[in-house]
Amino acid sequence: MDFNQIRQFNFPTLIRFGAGAAQELAPYLKDNQLSRPLVVTDPQVAQLPFFTKVIRELENNGLSVEIFSSIHKNPVKSDVYLGTDLWDSSDRDCVVGIGGGAALDVARAIVLRVHHREDLFKYDDLVGGDVYVTGEVPHFVTLPTTAGTGSEVGRSAIISDDLSHQKKILFSPKLMARRVFADPLLTMDLPSAITAATGMDALTHNMEAFLAKNYHPICEGIALEGMRLISLSLEKAVNGPNLESRAQMLLASMMGAIAFQKGLGVVHSLAHPLSSLLDTHHGLANAVNIPYGMKFNIQGSEDKFSRMAQALGLKTWSGKAVVDFLIQLNEKIGIPARLKDIGVQQQHLDPLADLAIADFAHPNNPKPVSRQDFLALYEEAL
Repeated sequence: MDFNQIRQFNFPTLIRFGAGAAQELAPYLKDNQLSRPLVVTDPQVAQLPFFTKVIRELENNGLSVEIFSSIHKNPVKSDVYLGTDLWDSSDRDCVVGIGGGAALDVARAIVLRVHHREDLFKYDDLVGGDVYVTGEVPHFVTLPTTAGTGSEVGRSAIISDDLSHQKKILFSPKLMARRVFADPLLTMDLPSAITAATGMDALTHNMEAFLAKNYHPICEGIALEGMRLISLSLEKAVNGPNLESRAQMLLASMMGAIAFQKGLGVVHSLAHPLSSLLDTHHGLANAVNIPYGMKFNIQGSEDKFSRMAQALGLKTWSGKAVVDFLIQLNEKIGIPARLKDIGVQQQHLDPLADLAIADFAHPNNPKPVSRQDFLALYEEAL
């Protein structure tokens, strides 16, 4: 490694973490002279008792709340435009994102669009669009309700084109939340299936970040600890949740999102097309694909797989042991073993492979992935 080369390491925003942290939201907004939040969430979270409680607390503190929840499970550009229309028509002064990755991605994209009104995908980071993020952005805070994407601490939003289904990345340090209220109590009532899928998403983030070919030892250290926490807590969080398991998963989720600024890899490029083409839940798509993607990556990364096995608490420190652990963990938390079990059919594989090779994640994979490789991986997973 050439240590004469100067590198930049970036880390996220101020995080208020712990049971009851959500109760700090209203006082925080008032202390910052903010009184008219646009609360962005998804249709499911909007119906849950804790969400009603958060909104009631804001209103009891004299705040005028507008709720936007008309978003897709895998968010698209039109969701962002609808949310921005509500911002315009209701005279808001800040954005509060409450939810999982979809809600927080849409919230962050609305934050961008408020003062950047050209076509949303002009700001796509994959084509250098971040240079156009030059204006101010509204005050933005986040409250995660799942332990999966870690989007609450991120600087980017992944939004799909309504027609082509291709995913775009909207990125800028300006899109980082000013404050994160990470309250594990908000995750306590998550259904077990969502807990399982989002938890495997967090594990995928940590594992792929650790393996990604970019040099970032700080992220690698965080990713290893994220894996350790998930190995200790995910099965418990799914099958018999308590505050400790939920809190550890929430921490591991944020750690994965911090770590994956180093990059992602083949598993995400297998998963993204499933969400775009078949509307598969992103975490579930990662969960089903991760044993196959990790098996593909073992050759050439044996030392890193050994270190991952150690972090996961496995008796044998090998790539095979890691893959076996993933298969067994999926089984223990109710994740299907095959793509056919989540609606994928043989005729889907070619279009999925086309989308996978065009995806942004795999160029950082530790070994190159061809379209034929993607097709073979889909075949194996089917």
